[in-house]
Amino acid sequence: MNKKYTDEFKQEAVRQVVEKGHSVPDVAKRLGISDKSLYYWVSKSSRPAKQSAEVEEIRKLKAELKRVTEERDILKGGRRVLCKRVKEKYTFIKSRLHIYRVNSLCRILNVHRSGFYAWLKQPISNTEQENARLLDCIKASYVQSGGVYGSPRITHELKRQGEQCSENRVAKLMRQAKLKANIGYKRRYFKSSTPSVAADNHLQQQFVVCQPDKAWVADITYIKTYEGWLYLAVVLDLFSRKVIGWSMQPTMTLDIVVKALLMAVWRRPKATQVIVHSDQGSQYASGDYRDFLKAHNLIPSMSRRGHCLDNAVAESFFHSLKTERVKRKVYVNRSEARADLFDYIEMFYNRTRLHSHLGHVSPDEYEKLYSMAS
Repeated sequence: MNKKYTDEFKQEAVRQVVEKGHSVPDVAKRLGISDKSLYYWVSKSSRPAKQSAEVEEIRKLKAELKRVTEERDILKGGRRVLCKRVKEKYTFIKSRLHIYRVNSLCRILNVHRSGFYAWLKQPISNTEQENARLLDCIKASYVQSGGVYGSPRITHELKRQGEQCSENRVAKLMRQAKLKANIGYKRRYFKSSTPSVAADNHLQQQFVVCQPDKAWVADITYIKTYEGWLYLAVVLDLFSRKVIGWSMQPTMTLDIVVKALLMAVWRRPKATQVIVHSDQGSQYASGDYRDFLKAHNLIPSMSRRGHCLDNAVAESFFHSLKTERVKRKVYVNRSEARADLFDYIEMFYNRTRLHSHLGHVSPDEYEKLYSMAS
């Protein structure tokens, strides 16, 4: 009859051999079992230990392979981040949380988990928040100016609004946001010593005037439209750089300069003995124009022939007009151009545009400040 032994009996028999060091025949003889059975029990009990060791080794190798593969994949997508600032590393970690563990990301990028979790609660510093708020103000001023203000004028505009900021800070934020003021191109000037024959040069490049209606400058330019050229004549008061007279015509005839000067006379009815400076264009040298000046007690003055610097203020205004509003723009027709030029002159330039020569105030405001002080 075959004897059946319990598992507990088998385990204790095997322990006599494995742990206490007795031989298999000796233990088998004392327990009354066959050597063959005890050998089998001992071999069977040792298999799980060997198997568990192998399984543990395989598990470790798999874990190591997973770690190396994970590290390779993380570095593949974020190798450039290794040389970045800590906050940029935190941003990269946050973008990969749905793929990798925080521990792995922080270990590979060499940052602390505690710092990352603290950054998660407040990812933007107080300085960055203030810069973001200031940038919104800068963008508002930039858009309001039609994209023509650079960092100096925007800084003055923000200070007028009560902001505390330096020009360097504004310039840095504008560079980061890729905001650039429309700037013009260098123009070549040609000097000539030929004197004026129509009128003397009473201005002599004295462009700084301490009182309004002492000296005006006049000039003509042209604007391109799909319908054809539109000519613009203006009259500016040198004191405030304000456009006090203008006229727009499809042709550059005599009446365009007379109408511009007539508007200036209507706006400044008390002005007398004012120097009206222009170039030697045929419109300004005509007898009718000179008669108009004489009839309104105005003093004609003209630049030297071919010497644009003698009328630099009017040239500067046209430069600002074309770079800030007309640059790279072709109007569908003259009517569209008229409306846009009117908006620039009367709504923007005279009333709101900050003028560096005037201490960064508009021509209208400059004249109001003078009236209040006098």
